[in-house]
Amino acid sequence: MAIKVYKKNNAGRRNMSIVKSADVSNKKPEKALLAPMKSKAGRSHGKISVRHQGGGAKRRYRIIDFRQDKIDVPGRIAALERDPNRSSFIALVHYNDGEKRYIIASEGMKAGVEIITSPTAPIKLGNRTQVKNIPTGTVISNLELFPGKGGQIIRSAGSSAILTAVDEKTAQVKLPSTEIRLVSSECYATIGQVSNFEHSAVSIGKAGRKRHMGVRPGVRGSAMNPVDHPHGGGEGRQGIGLKHPKTPWGKPALGKKTRRKKRYSNKFIIKGRQKRK
Repeated sequence: MAIKVYKKNNAGRRNMSIVKSADVSNKKPEKALLAPMKSKAGRSHGKISVRHQGGGAKRRYRIIDFRQDKIDVPGRIAALERDPNRSSFIALVHYNDGEKRYIIASEGMKAGVEIITSPTAPIKLGNRTQVKNIPTGTVISNLELFPGKGGQIIRSAGSSAILTAVDEKTAQVKLPSTEIRLVSSECYATIGQVSNFEHSAVSIGKAGRKRHMGVRPGVRGSAMNPVDHPHGGGEGRQGIGLKHPKTPWGKPALGKKTRRKKRYSNKFIIKGRQKRK
């Protein structure tokens, strides 16, 4: 896998790049595993609730098996594919009982590789097993927070967590945010890092490519008038004139903690995330 940088033939191509991988197939997606996907364009009941969304290329949703609940049924990776709805690659799995499913692809997955979900699964990249059967220090992804719920965290491109300790009933996991969290030792996790770790190094290159993704333009608050934004106003280029930045509606932005102090899951957090310097 490598980053392909385009030739500078025109202004839009200058600095544009994509992830190229010989293992990723260009075949059409599996028709039975597609679902329609209606664009809401950031609107709720016709009113914009999320700004800067709209337009974009029409796409269909790939039905992903986050639970991977075919216990003790081996499967073979038929192909790696790109998913327009997520940053990681997805893998089409042909199970021995004839069923086909999409799963989140792990780094190093290739067509022809065999995987299995089982409490006794060998510790091999792509296999899925219970946390209590995984050695400490192992890199894991697509982790369940509650047994049987299916993978809920560590699913984006290149993300991974480290299993730091395992007890009889619980296990400690160090998440990508540096937070250390408790999960049940009965929870399932996939061995290995999520695929497409170079996703963050891709340069979009031009505004039109962002519009194809369904992202509309955003205007800086400091470029607006005071009536439109708390940062607006002033002659020429001015600072925001505030001690801390605010949203257009006057709420604190950038760094304000939004997690509720009495959230039920606080008891599962052993160590909070560290501030990035």
